[in-house]
Amino acid sequence: MQQARPTALLSPLQSVVHLLHRAGQRADSLFADRVDDALTPRQFAVLQAVAEADGLSQTGIMAATGIDRSSTADLVRRLVSHGWLQRRRTKRDARLYAVRLTPAGRRIWSEAAPALRVTEEALLSPLTSSERVAFIKALAVIASIG
Repeated sequence: MQQARPTALLSPLQSVVHLLHRAGQRADSLFADRVDDALTPRQFAVLQAVAEADGLSQTGIMAATGIDRSSTADLVRRLVSHGWLQRRRTKRDARLYAVRLTPAGRRIWSEAAPALRVTEEALLSPLTSSERVAFIKALAVIASIG
C-alpha cells in the first residue's frame, strides 16, 4: 500500500526545511531582543547543560544538547573567551576538559533563563494549548529526541 503525502508543496518557500529555518531565525531574533551580551540560544543551551551538571566534559555537553562535536568545541571556546565558562583538564583523564560556569557565566545564565521562557511564550502564543503540546512533541520527534 502506498503512503499518501501529507501535503503537496505549493512552493519551495512552504517547504518544511525553509519553514523550520525561518522559525529558528524568529526564535533567535526574539531571544536576542531579550538578552544582553549577545548570548545566542545555542550558547544558552551549553550554559544550561553545564549549569545542570557542573564539570561536564565537552562530550557530555554534546550529548546533553545534541550539538555536534565541532560546534560544541567552538561554542565552548567562545563562552570561555567571554569569561562565562572555564575549562580545566580533569585529574582522572588529562585528555578531557571539565567545563564549569564562572560567576559571570552563572549571572548571564540566570538572567537569560527567564528570557528563554518569554521567547518560547511569544513563539507559541498563536497556538492553542493542545496545539502547543502537539507541536513540541512533533519537533522532538523531528529532532530525534522524542
